[in-house]
Amino acid sequence: MEKINITGIELKQGLKVAGQFLEDNKEKINALNVFPVPDGDTGTNMSLTMKSAVNKSSNTDSESISEIMLAASQGSLMGARGNSGVILSQLFRGFAIGFKDKDVADVDTLAAAFKEAANTAYKAVMKPTEGTILTVAREMGEKAEELKKRETDVLVFLEKVIEHGNEALAKTQDMLPVLKEAGVVDAGGKGLMTIVTGIYNSLSGIEIVIIENNEEEQYKDVVEHKFLDTEDIKFSYCTEFMVNCDMSDLELEQFRNYLANLGDSLMAVKGEGLTKVHVHTNNPGKAIEKALTYGYLSDLKIDNMKLQYEKVKEEKKKVDKKYSFVAVSTGEGIDKIFEDMNVDQIVTGGQTMNPSTEDIVKAIEKTSGENVFILPNNSNIILAAEQSKNLCDRNIIVLPTKTIPQGITAIFSFDEGASPEENESQMLEAIGDVKSGQLTYAVRDSEVNGTKIEKDDFIGLLENKIVVSGSTKEIAIDELIEKMVDEDSSLITIIYGEEISEDEVSQLEDKLVERYPDLDIEVLHGGQPIYYYIISVE
Repeated sequence: MEKINITGIELKQGLKVAGQFLEDNKEKINALNVFPVPDGDTGTNMSLTMKSAVNKSSNTDSESISEIMLAASQGSLMGARGNSGVILSQLFRGFAIGFKDKDVADVDTLAAAFKEAANTAYKAVMKPTEGTILTVAREMGEKAEELKKRETDVLVFLEKVIEHGNEALAKTQDMLPVLKEAGVVDAGGKGLMTIVTGIYNSLSGIEIVIIENNEEEQYKDVVEHKFLDTEDIKFSYCTEFMVNCDMSDLELEQFRNYLANLGDSLMAVKGEGLTKVHVHTNNPGKAIEKALTYGYLSDLKIDNMKLQYEKVKEEKKKVDKKYSFVAVSTGEGIDKIFEDMNVDQIVTGGQTMNPSTEDIVKAIEKTSGENVFILPNNSNIILAAEQSKNLCDRNIIVLPTKTIPQGITAIFSFDEGASPEENESQMLEAIGDVKSGQLTYAVRDSEVNGTKIEKDDFIGLLENKIVVSGSTKEIAIDELIEKMVDEDSSLITIIYGEEISEDEVSQLEDKLVERYPDLDIEVLHGGQPIYYYIISVE
């Protein structure tokens, strides 16, 4: 039986199913990064953005497809995470424009919405790159325009649009050299196809997943501010608000140009019926006055950044000892290792979850040392740690530790009786003497640095570079340690993860004792995710 229209109720349910389908597949999307270890976050960002869209649309009483899509658009704008989430919010905005004033959607309406979604997303990106989610959206929009001339069944129409979208997704691998080299398709495009497929599955009855609308957490935009000294803050007032109006593209461009003359750190993103504004300025009144010419304001917030900074400086903690340590850690066992080494504060984080500067500052504030050493233990966290120096009144020393073994070695070389400068020097020297390795698994077939890798292979990283690939953990760990040990080595430390049993690590320890009788072997429980083993050789 031919299906002519999609109702608002069906769309609302379809968004729920799509949101769950995306959540169920987010790790697969995360895995589509060019480095074949499980640390991507595109799927996570899109899933969080989608959850916000689903929450907003599910709370809409209207049965109009126009009102439901508008709510989803607004929710996605407020909850957008990362570049992929922002683009997704603009795709939803385009669909809301295509569905405007419609109670139901037929093929013509869907075709217009697909086309408008692609156009809106392209306009939101300053320099659009082909071979990305934008390409997939554009190809589906163009196919939809073609199909509307001969298809009237919305399910047949969507099935063919999805088929073409998947073909376009497959081609992204040939459009961007980095994707071709890694042998993957664009992660954002895969996320988009997952969403559209989820909606189709719901409409066609292939897969019905009910999401209970009981999630209260709201996902809001997080604006990252660069931390500066007071004298370097050119514009004092961080000004944020929503303009409730239907602003045209021309009006938005004129408004942006006006705000650009008032300050910096400008963001003005349009949604259906609202525009979200963020700007640093010395004249928030002028920004507000101009905004009021377009519509009424909501969610208004003005913060004096200079006063905030001075307040942070004035809130001095009691300092009652010479040194404190803050270490970033992942896994309860590694936490315990650092605690046993008298680290004052542990910040949870690592490869898949990088803590913010604020997280590190809060940890510093809980210590009482005149001098505080920060151990990021991950290359992606070093910059955030460095920023904490400008927010604390104590002597903050960030040691550029890129691995857990480097962090542990740095603490072992610490001398309570030495000066901060002497300690920093000898800890940096110690970091340079330790070799760090990790054992994890490959999420796809690949070739990196001449090493052929097959999906589900166990891969060994030495100083964050893949040097080993094996079909079993035993083969991979043996080869990795062999590459790490040389004639100057004296100690091998094994930190085993949450998926490794005590029997398994005991067998590994016995093997190492037999193979390297002149070396000390130390085995510690780390409980870390993703990496079966973290190894250090000194």
